[in-house]
Amino acid sequence: MGLSEREQRLLDEMERSLYATDADLVSKLSRPATFSPRRIIGGLAVSVIGISLLIVAVMLQFALFGVVGFLVMLTGLILASSNSGVAKAPSVAGSTGKSAPKATKKEFNRSFFEDRWDKRQGQ
Repeated sequence: MGLSEREQRLLDEMERSLYATDADLVSKLSRPATFSPRRIIGGLAVSVIGISLLIVAVMLQFALFGVVGFLVMLTGLILASSNSGVAKAPSVAGSTGKSAPKATKKEFNRSFFEDRWDKRQGQ
């Protein structure tokens, strides 16, 4: 189901507001997520240690040790699933270090989000 003209105007206004107020968020969302195998393996290893501590705490019936084991396990899972932040923002071909004109940047961002929307809709 398509958007009405009023809804489309409101959506465009919200997008312009987002681009104007939070450029850092827009740049982060436009970058692809990269996961480091080293970070995933390290996080999983820390998680296994946390699960082991949790099991030992249950065997010893020591609640504080169990809480520490749970926190270690949670830290490992967060570490394994977090973004490594290694990916760089896509560069514009032929740029000389100066920022692109605002109209071009807005058009690029708009097309990016429109492409994602079309993919979700199966078009």
